[in-house]
Amino acid sequence: MLYLIDSNCLIMAHNQFYPTDRVPEYWNWVRHHAKGGQIKMPSEIFAEIKEGTHDLEKDLLYSWVQEPGVKDDLVLREECDFTAVQDILINGYAPDLNEIEIAKIGRDPFLIAYGKADLSGRCVVSHETSSRDAKRTRRKIPDVCDQFGVQSCSFWQFLRKLDFRTSWDLA
Repeated sequence: MLYLIDSNCLIMAHNQFYPTDRVPEYWNWVRHHAKGGQIKMPSEIFAEIKEGTHDLEKDLLYSWVQEPGVKDDLVLREECDFTAVQDILINGYAPDLNEIEIAKIGRDPFLIAYGKADLSGRCVVSHETSSRDAKRTRRKIPDVCDQFGVQSCSFWQFLRKLDFRTSWDLA
């Protein structure tokens, strides 16, 4: 299974659970699985991380993505299917979105489109939680994935599926 991770999986991991300077085991684990092809991030989503403060001393997550090899290991080397992105925007969110609404949705349709490219072999990972009654820009990744038959899981399910533990490299 290829896990396609949302930017919030790295941003929240760093900001709330596993700061890059305090829990390097997590970040080494991400790199290990990215090199092995189990974890990837579409370039459109990776760009969200790269939009950090660009202050290597203050923004430690931005510093981590600047380390040699991180981008090569983590970024999915595939072209986006823009027809799939359009389908997801129109049918997953709303057919009449304006520019402000599209900006609010952000790059989520890209992440879902990459998942849609292989329904049995890919799983979208996000911290977003289902909100089945949400409409338009308030729709959440798990609900849109479900609508298109794309597998998805929470960040915590993802950690369990790939068996993250701080002693992972000792096993």
